[in-house]
Amino acid sequence: MSGAIRLSGVTVNAPDAIVLARFYAAITDGVAKGDAHWATVTGPNADIGFQQVDDFRPPVWPVGAVPMQMHLDFFVDDLEATEARVLAAGATRFDFQPNSDHCFVYADPAGHPFCLSTWDGVQIDG
Repeated sequence: MSGAIRLSGVTVNAPDAIVLARFYAAITDGVAKGDAHWATVTGPNADIGFQQVDDFRPPVWPVGAVPMQMHLDFFVDDLEATEARVLAAGATRFDFQPNSDHCFVYADPAGHPFCLSTWDGVQIDG
């Protein structure tokens, strides 16, 4: 054994796991599997898990009584086309857009913020 650790996925809390998995499957061309308590979406680049949580409260963007604890970033090549796609799937666009020159922030159907961005990020060395 090498002791190596490799990220296998991310799990997101939700009021209904399969509903949220189906949303992310729709916007990523992925496949949703599971039920209301536990579901996954397998996409072209990664897997996302979803778990049902009793008394789920969505975060408030950008700050509020329930702080954002995580968000997902998606790299896109066309903000307008992908915006239409995520809105049709059930996302809502937040009024506050801090990086609108290259990134738009939305809420998924459970209220989690996620970003569509044309910026592929910077490489951080060491």
